[in-house]
Amino acid sequence: MRIAMIGTRGVPARYGGFETAVEEIGSRLVEGGHEVVVYCRGKNRSPSYRGMERIPLPALKHPILETLSHTALSVGHLLRHRCDAAIVFNAANAPLLPAIRAARIPVAVHVDGLEWKRGKWGPVGRRYYLVNERVSVWLADELISDAEGIADYYRERYDTPSMFLPYGAPIRDSTDLSRLSELDLTEHGYHLVVARLEPENQVDRIIEGYLQSDAQLPLIVVGSVPYESEHEKRVNELAASDSRIRQLGGVWDQDLLDTLYAGAASYLHGHTVGGTNPSLLRAMGAGANVIAWDVNFNREVLGDNGVFFNGLTQLSAALEETESDPTAAAERGLRARAHAAATYRWDEVTKGYEQLCEEMRAGTRSRKLRKRPQDTVQSQYSVGRNPQLSETHSV
Repeated sequence: MRIAMIGTRGVPARYGGFETAVEEIGSRLVEGGHEVVVYCRGKNRSPSYRGMERIPLPALKHPILETLSHTALSVGHLLRHRCDAAIVFNAANAPLLPAIRAARIPVAVHVDGLEWKRGKWGPVGRRYYLVNERVSVWLADELISDAEGIADYYRERYDTPSMFLPYGAPIRDSTDLSRLSELDLTEHGYHLVVARLEPENQVDRIIEGYLQSDAQLPLIVVGSVPYESEHEKRVNELAASDSRIRQLGGVWDQDLLDTLYAGAASYLHGHTVGGTNPSLLRAMGAGANVIAWDVNFNREVLGDNGVFFNGLTQLSAALEETESDPTAAAERGLRARAHAAATYRWDEVTKGYEQLCEEMRAGTRSRKLRKRPQDTVQSQYSVGRNPQLSETHSV
C-alpha cells in the first residue's frame, strides 16, 4: 500500500508524541513493504528518512493557524499524488476531511487527547476543537484513540466506537550513564521533569511542589514551547527563584534524553489531558521511578508501577519518600520498565495500523460501518500483559 501521514511536524521526530508515532510506525511499515509518505514542516528539505518519503511544505507561523495551514497544503499535494489510505493526526485538521473524502481516499483521524481542555486555548479555541471532534466523528472512516480513556470519551460523548492504538515504549535494559557528566549530573542525583511548557502539563505546579518539599536533590526541567506564553513566564520565574532548579530547554538528542530518564531519582509527570503519553512511556522504558499526576490516562499506562499525586502536599511527600528510600524507588522503576516492555510494543502497534489501512482500502472499515456498530465487526488492538490483535464484535 501507499500510505500518507498528515498533520504532524513530520520526521525525524523532534517535537512530540505524534512525530514519534509517525517515525516508529512509518519506518516499520516501510520494512513491511509499504510505501509511506510523511508531510513535514521545518527547514529540513531531505527527500527521505528511514525509508519514508518526506514531503516538506511551509506553514504559517501562528499558534493557531500553523497546523491547519500546513495540513491544507499537504491535502492539496495528496489530491495530486493519490494514496491507498491516509492517516490524519489531530482532530483540529478535520476541516480538510471533506476534500479527502471527495477524492475517495480512505481516511482515519488520530483524535489525540482532549485538546479543548488545554489551558492555552481561550473560548474560541475550545469551541473550535469541540466542533472538529464532531466533524471527525461524522466524516472519518475510522477514529484512532491512543488510550482507553479517549476511546471511552468518544463512546460516551458521541456514541461512536474508535480503534484503540496506543504508542510503543522504547525499552532500555541498560544505559551508559556516563553522559550525565556532560550536564554535571550524577546517577540518581536529581529529579526530572520533561514536558512542553504548557498549562495542562503542570510544570509550574511541579516546581511549586518541589519548592514546598524538603527535597535535597536538584530539579532538572527539560522542555520548551514554540510560542511565548504566560505559563512559560511563570515557569521561568519559579525556576529562577531557587538555584537548585535547572532549566535545560529542549533536549533533542534522544540518547542524552534517555540517559536523563534512566539516571533520575524520579521522573515527575504532570500531563493531565492527553492520552497515552510518549514521555511517560519513554521514562518507564528507561526504568525511571515515576511520580505522576493522578488522572485516568496516567493510571491506565502506569498501573500499580508508580506513585500518583493530585496536589502539592502529595507531590512534596513523594519527593521526600524517594530520597529517603531510594531502594523502593528503584524497584518501582524496574517494575514500570517490565510493564512497558510487556504492554506497549511498537511492532504490535504497527500491525494495528497496517490492518487498519488494509481494511479501509478494502472497504471493510468505513464511516458507514462505524456509524452502524451493531452490524460491524470492529478490529481493535488490545493492550494487556499479552498484547495481540483481536476481533471484538459490537452487538
